[in-house]
Amino acid sequence: MNNGFLPFSFPEIGQEEIDEVVDSLKRGWITTGPKAKQFEQDFASYLGNKVQAIAVNSATAGLHLALEAVGIGPGDEVIVPTYTFTSTAEVVRYLGAAPVFVDCCKNSLNMDPVALEAAITNKTKAVIPVHFAGLACDMDKIIAIARENNLKIIEDAAHALPTIYNGKLIGTLDTDVTVFSFYANKTMTTAEGGMLVSKDPNIIARAKIMRLHGISRDAFDRYQSQTPAWFYEVVEPGFKYNMPDIAAAIGIHQLKRLDSFQRTREKMANIYNDVFKELPLILPEKAAENSQHAWHLYPIRLDDSVSISRDDFIIEMYKKNIGCSVHFIPLHKHPVWRDRYNLKPSSFPVAEQAYQNIISIPLYAAMTHNDQLRVIDAIKEILL
Repeated sequence: MNNGFLPFSFPEIGQEEIDEVVDSLKRGWITTGPKAKQFEQDFASYLGNKVQAIAVNSATAGLHLALEAVGIGPGDEVIVPTYTFTSTAEVVRYLGAAPVFVDCCKNSLNMDPVALEAAITNKTKAVIPVHFAGLACDMDKIIAIARENNLKIIEDAAHALPTIYNGKLIGTLDTDVTVFSFYANKTMTTAEGGMLVSKDPNIIARAKIMRLHGISRDAFDRYQSQTPAWFYEVVEPGFKYNMPDIAAAIGIHQLKRLDSFQRTREKMANIYNDVFKELPLILPEKAAENSQHAWHLYPIRLDDSVSISRDDFIIEMYKKNIGCSVHFIPLHKHPVWRDRYNLKPSSFPVAEQAYQNIISIPLYAAMTHNDQLRVIDAIKEILL
């Protein structure tokens, strides 16, 4: 970036991605086709552990497909964290079920297993843990609680690529489904898009059919056939959630660079950690031994001793031509969830407190060292 405005996030797109998109345009296969299939295969191979992958047009679509595939429907309850983006909860409503909101852990801001266990009723059918900022939830506890109560586990891994938990990549744990996001600001991108992964062939088969109108055969298989293959059957009222080849073309090469992206993000996070440790800030929790943080976000929290408010801090950063964001405005504060379920701030004290003083500062692979120094100098000037 130059000395002008430094955005909060910016994608790292290389010539390989551009050439692959151009190749798709020249070949004329621009919707779901051979490159989407290749991307799915490459992604499954990257994760390993016999997972299968289905490319979709957003992580929201993937979460919807996941819940539908495990049988969530009207009258069911699905436990979600309040400290997440609205898509985690809205997909539950798509199916006529009710999201039940729980608080987060103080340090990680991930779902609190104690709150999860307390929220379970005889209507609870599933839980959606969200790996906030790229740090894995306490999955051993969450899995144990879910299995004891016969709950399905759908991991919202929109931030968690490539996150490692106890030596295993997120997406390969003993859960039912994991959904990743490739939105423009994520650790890798397809502009818009996501990936649903599972080891359960029944879930994969169901999601694959529901992804494209409930049609029993892939459109790609029909259209590339060398013999007449026009016949198909609609077996369910499905959705329109397929990923086009133009998006997959970007993803194929982003995936190849993913580990390099992570190393860059981690190096930058370590610099932030070292420089900010003496400032009146609460820094993000680090990954435990034998685990890895994806560092999708670098959220700082202002210490109570700081005189400037969170909102004024962000204004001051913008005055210095540096973009920031807030992750997240907890769901219990949004009218759609607050009013429908009569949610009170007092029920979510950890999330409520975190929201008051949290700021996500720039951290992405396209940043230069000088970009990062600009961020550091600006924060020091504001706080010191």
